[in-house]
Amino acid sequence: MDNGILQVTISKPDGIVTGVSYQGIDNLLEIRNHESDRGYWDLVWSEEGTGGTTGTSYVIKGSNFKVMVENEEQVEISFTRDWSTSLEGKHVPLNIDKRFVMLRGSSGFYSYAIYEHLKEWPGFNLPQTRIVFKLRKDKFRYMAVTDNRQRRMPLPDDRSPRRSSPLAYPEAVLIVHPVESEFKGEVDDKYQYSCENKDLHVHGWICNDPPVGWWQITPSNEFRSGGPMKQNLTSHVGPINLAMFLSAHYVGEEMVPKFQRGEPWKKIFGPVFVYLNTLIDNNDPLWLWEDAKQETKTQVQCWPYNFLASDDFPKSEQRGCVSGRLRVSDRYVSNEHISVNGAYVGLAPPGDVGSWQTESKGYQFWTKTDENGYFLINDVRAGDYNLYAWVPGFI
Repeated sequence: MDNGILQVTISKPDGIVTGVSYQGIDNLLEIRNHESDRGYWDLVWSEEGTGGTTGTSYVIKGSNFKVMVENEEQVEISFTRDWSTSLEGKHVPLNIDKRFVMLRGSSGFYSYAIYEHLKEWPGFNLPQTRIVFKLRKDKFRYMAVTDNRQRRMPLPDDRSPRRSSPLAYPEAVLIVHPVESEFKGEVDDKYQYSCENKDLHVHGWICNDPPVGWWQITPSNEFRSGGPMKQNLTSHVGPINLAMFLSAHYVGEEMVPKFQRGEPWKKIFGPVFVYLNTLIDNNDPLWLWEDAKQETKTQVQCWPYNFLASDDFPKSEQRGCVSGRLRVSDRYVSNEHISVNGAYVGLAPPGDVGSWQTESKGYQFWTKTDENGYFLINDVRAGDYNLYAWVPGFI
């Protein structure tokens, strides 16, 4: 896919992103890695009845390729992998359709996927699914997750056994003999950079020479599990850039969606937007982070996107809204109803009080009340939901 601003190379029919060319850099992805280990969707699954938060991990590879849209304004391509009974016990019982989209004049590309389980198929568990991009370690050394969580990062070499000491769990190491002395004595651990869904809209990496930013933008949380307070991984030493959709991190097995035989299910994960930028009238590389935040606002305003070719992604005119007012009745505080400011109100699949925190099969839509307790939840997919809310300071 090439729109004159960037070029994205994807293997056919696997649907693995093998190269991204931008601003004179032939490939922003790690050229030392095998082509199948650069940019990919993957998942972890286990058979029905299995406990725990782990299972079989594999990179999702398509078996069929199709161009869905190709015109002057847009290209959308599809990589599908269909399941059959001959694959039982070998592959997760899902039909998977991975999509990549590029628009004219856009400095980036989109990706989303449609997962489908038919009711006659075997049950299974799905502890994790995500998109992974592994960037060039000789280019991308500065990482940004939030305004106050960004820094120059160690090299992946610094985590090797000869340069580090293992700590209490495999993800954490003490850097003892780093390539560059400034990192000596540091603890490196990918969980240090986790972020709650409500704050996890943009994160990524900066290359200084030439000045280039790689950003993963998530304009909506509707397809993420666990609601606004659920933490997810972001970017970490590699340099690695993640789009997490499902994970049991910080919660445990309760967060693992478990599907039974006879249970049909279909869900779209994404789209997320990979945004690339460079310096124009500015010589401060950190401007790339500020620009990425502005681009995030633009993508949020454009949600739900109206250009996707899949009928499984409803456009704005096919969605609904919920509005209302939330007030607290607490006679120990006041005889009047209390207006609440900044309380979370959301729609999530029906369940018990607080069940949205471990819900991982459906979609969720959240907002916050204004100073008088009024709220508006826009662009809700058709479906059955419970209305949930909580107010800081009240049980």
